[in-house]
Amino acid sequence: MSHLLIIDDEQSICWGLAQLAEQLGHRATTAVSAEQGLATAGKARPDMIMLDVRLPGMDGLAAMQHFQKAAPSVPIVIMTAYGELSTAVAAVRNGAFDYLTKPFDLAVAQRVIESALKHGARPVDETVRLPPKDPDGAIVGASPPMQEVFKRIALVAPSDACVHIRGESGAGKELVARAIHRYSRRAAGPFVAVNMAALSPSLAESELFGHVRGAFTGAEQSRKGLLEQAGGGTIFLDEVADIPLPLQVKLLRVLEFGEIVPVGGETSVRSDFRLISATHQDLQEKVSEGTFRHDLYFRLITFEIEVPPLRQRREDIAPLVEHFIDMLAERNPGPRPSVSPEALAALQRREWYGNVRELRNAVEHALILSRGGIIGPEHLPPPLLPAGLGYPLAGGGGEEEALAALIRSWTETQLQGTPEVQDLYERFLRMVEPPLLKTALQHAGGQCLAASRRLGLHRTTLRKKLDELGIGGEE
Repeated sequence: MSHLLIIDDEQSICWGLAQLAEQLGHRATTAVSAEQGLATAGKARPDMIMLDVRLPGMDGLAAMQHFQKAAPSVPIVIMTAYGELSTAVAAVRNGAFDYLTKPFDLAVAQRVIESALKHGARPVDETVRLPPKDPDGAIVGASPPMQEVFKRIALVAPSDACVHIRGESGAGKELVARAIHRYSRRAAGPFVAVNMAALSPSLAESELFGHVRGAFTGAEQSRKGLLEQAGGGTIFLDEVADIPLPLQVKLLRVLEFGEIVPVGGETSVRSDFRLISATHQDLQEKVSEGTFRHDLYFRLITFEIEVPPLRQRREDIAPLVEHFIDMLAERNPGPRPSVSPEALAALQRREWYGNVRELRNAVEHALILSRGGIIGPEHLPPPLLPAGLGYPLAGGGGEEEALAALIRSWTETQLQGTPEVQDLYERFLRMVEPPLLKTALQHAGGQCLAASRRLGLHRTTLRKKLDELGIGGEE
């Protein structure tokens, strides 16, 4: 029987974990503050400590150091519902065995308890950089999905392992890569980012590996490649699925031996860098298709992080909006703009197929139209459709689904913004009929008869609608 000390100011958490510990055959003691927990530990040494971050009085991260001095061999599991990335990094750096984000499943807690009791305490890792204050490119979010991302960043940052980041376009994959670099032992070195989709196959090899003078027409002098430039730091290969197959062979050799052979060169150059890759495509599918090497795939996915789409963490939309307003308002003089409750509600209802990038653009668009005043629903741009994103959406996705999503978003915005609306159907028809009829008429060369056949309308009906809308057309 082991003794678990559970410290949390939420009685329900203490009770639930204590019940779990007893079901596992252990004894549990609870405390509502760090000070009470330290006093309890002084009387009866625990075999494991589960410690909340936000506590009245001394916080959990500060209390960790006191517990480690008193009982250095006791594993400590940190719990939090409000942690930022810096909290997760500090917890790992200070020797936390694991990092549980609330709300957590009891099955997850059970696995953590059993593992901690089996393996014991983790040492303080002095190689992990302490979190800098207000770093540029901070990742904003406090939702459970982002808490998991923070945890995985904190766990992998101290190592030199290859990291692969998955997620939809605009979800923030490069921000995650930069965070891993910022909290790693390589933080003083360069961070080199390259989008492989932006490089033509003929230029990609020279860009990555460099070239010697005379290697090809126009190579008037030798040039270091990006892999060599990243020496001592990190290289981030975005859209890694677009690397040409011949280049994948060379990249695999670099990862295995750390040697780079420039284009046209015979002598290899050594470079010590860490590789972080990302893509919005399915790499496993690419391997199955034969367009991506399976041996390179397994090297890249040593450790994976999946960045959730914005629609799966809607509670982060409000803080993201405030973050973007603060960031964009700094560039313009005058009072800080604000967002109306109606506009914020409209933003929170959108599907955000363009993710955080689309949200930022929407906020900037609204700031321009509102001219520094209160942002209302009328200042927001139309939502982005999912077509062409190239990432598998839940339930599939096509033109009809994209259009349905757009109509749902527009309808919800109208109903929320004006609860007394009674002409929504007519308003919708006035919005969609003109572009529909104009486009059909253009494709028919301006001929009403041909356009009416395409639309499935009687010619007289179409002519009447065109006259009402002030749209010309030949009979």
